[in-house]
Amino acid sequence: MSDTLALMRDRLAELAPEHLDIEDESAQHAGHAGARSGGGHYQLTIVSARFAGLSRLERQRLIYSTLGDLMSTRIHALGIRALSPEEI
Repeated sequence: MSDTLALMRDRLAELAPEHLDIEDESAQHAGHAGARSGGGHYQLTIVSARFAGLSRLERQRLIYSTLGDLMSTRIHALGIRALSPEEI
């Protein structure tokens, strides 16, 4: 597992996920401007009770906040599928 994936998992653990899957799609974006500067492309699926009652935008903001500086340094693009346990 890459350092970035490990950091993402560590930080997202704060949201007490029941399910967490992060796919590194960086290799598919080789040569892309963000990839050249070192930022990776990831797809995130996360299920957490913390998302109950939150809108899609609120869920994304919570995830961005939890990932903190990784969003401006190690992550160039992040696709998010964030669900509460009741939605699966």
